[in-house]
Amino acid sequence: MSKFWSDVVRNLTPYVPGEQPKVENLVKLNTNENPYGPGSQVIRALQAEAAETLRLYPDPNSEQLKAKIAEYFSQKHFDLKPNQVFVGNGSDEVLAHTFQAFFKHDRPLLFPDISYSFYPVYCGLYGIEFETIALNSHFEIDVNDYDRPNGGVIFPNPNAPTGVPLPLVEIEKLLKFNTESVVVIDEAYVDFGTESAVKLINAYPNLLVTHSLSKARSLAGLRVGYALGNPDLIEALIRVKDSFNSYPIDRFAEAGAIASFEDEAYFKETTAKVIATRAALIKDLLALDFEVLPSGANFIFAKHKTRNGAELTQQLRDKSIIIRHFKKPARIAPYLRITIGTDTQSTQLIAALNEILNR
Repeated sequence: MSKFWSDVVRNLTPYVPGEQPKVENLVKLNTNENPYGPGSQVIRALQAEAAETLRLYPDPNSEQLKAKIAEYFSQKHFDLKPNQVFVGNGSDEVLAHTFQAFFKHDRPLLFPDISYSFYPVYCGLYGIEFETIALNSHFEIDVNDYDRPNGGVIFPNPNAPTGVPLPLVEIEKLLKFNTESVVVIDEAYVDFGTESAVKLINAYPNLLVTHSLSKARSLAGLRVGYALGNPDLIEALIRVKDSFNSYPIDRFAEAGAIASFEDEAYFKETTAKVIATRAALIKDLLALDFEVLPSGANFIFAKHKTRNGAELTQQLRDKSIIIRHFKKPARIAPYLRITIGTDTQSTQLIAALNEILNR
């Protein structure tokens, strides 16, 4: 611990991302990456961007990408305009700006006790008071628990790491009684079978919805995320962004993201594959005496009825299969978070578990 550190840095507990091992031939099911690469349309757009124009700065406002995202959702009858779109360097940066823009109040920010572990990190970094709200006995968010004074509300839907989705009717119920602070729905995994809250944006001016291109659109390596909401909310995010980094989206990221939104057929094809593989994997795990939480994401949260979660994680690792295990809080320690991979990877996982469980 350096004597040159500020008190803020000294007291931080940084977020720990999923492991990115430098080992070949692993079955990597620990970081919720899409098992299918970007479509050919995206690759061509990236190749075309490798040109002399890289000497120039990108558009600081990413106007073409904002227009494309607004057009995409308007085609789904959500009627969004470009001034209702904010883009950033991955949804984590979008969330970071969100915490600065909306949650620095006298009253505490509210989020679930089992949720995205970056939320308390942002609170520590920006000096935001917060309270965690316990999930119920079924690991579900109960919006009635959020009917209390607050400086904001945020949670993923589907939740992470549990994968459990919250019905849209419950989100609207929350918005109806929580009108004096911003409600952020973090929809990083929404495209794998959870209903989006985007359709509520024009009815609720305090609703902000964040999305990522890392999961369903297979672009984790490009780092593109965005937020959708009332123009006043978007303007606040732009003010924070332009006080931090005016050029967060580079030319490759914007070109690849635009191409992804234009290739709807590939997007639907790959998400459908992940959903089908998820259903088959859940069935196989149930047959091996696992309990699996309902999932609307590209991962599942499961525990074995008799085996220890940490031990199973290590035993799978010994067989070159990497999944994610969380030690805290204690009530999720028995669980394994398993990314949905290809059908072949699922077969390898089930075969390894069969060996481990039948020793």
